[in-house]
Amino acid sequence: MAAAPPRVVIVDDHRLFRSGVRAEIGERVAVVAEADDVGAAVEAIERWSPDVVLLDVHLPSGSGREVIESVAAAGVETQFLALSVSDAAEDVIAVVRAGARGYVTKSISGDDLVDAIVRVRDGDAVFSPRLAGFVLDAFAADTVAVAGSDSDEDLDRLTAREREVLRHLARGYTYKEIARQLTISIKTVETHASAVLRKLQLSNRHELSRWAAARRIW
Repeated sequence: MAAAPPRVVIVDDHRLFRSGVRAEIGERVAVVAEADDVGAAVEAIERWSPDVVLLDVHLPSGSGREVIESVAAAGVETQFLALSVSDAAEDVIAVVRAGARGYVTKSISGDDLVDAIVRVRDGDAVFSPRLAGFVLDAFAADTVAVAGSDSDEDLDRLTAREREVLRHLARGYTYKEIARQLTISIKTVETHASAVLRKLQLSNRHELSRWAAARRIW
């Protein structure tokens, strides 16, 4: 049985842009509400408890980070996917540190946006490839700190190449993209990914993504 379409709230201060996004994705996801500022966004999210919030990082009354933090304080469980014209490192890092599961720019196609929404709904971290580098750099210090903790026992089970594949998977890359980034075959990526799952005693990529996010491995 196919999964139900993701329930989505769109947060952006440009009505024409919201209408365009709805037109692009509306038949494949359930857009339950729209909002154009921080207060309206928090109210809509609390009311509808969507699977995913498409969130601009700059709003007239504040920032996307404020929306995420307010929703978290209210105890509402949802996933945030930043959708912005900005590709500035500070914007990416701010919303990811606040709790966003992904960040894509407004140049994304409708098909790719739907795919990103579904993946974020299912627990994956999704970033436009160039933006993923910002996240990796920003959390490098956190990853080093984790390496010194008890969780290092888990990471020690992995080879250096398997750790590379793990980090790329956690950043939302597909097998094909990982193969291109690491200059290896897709089959080799699949082999390493399977080894990572087996060694960490995880069942699938979604569990792997959550495992890595909990340890700030990006």
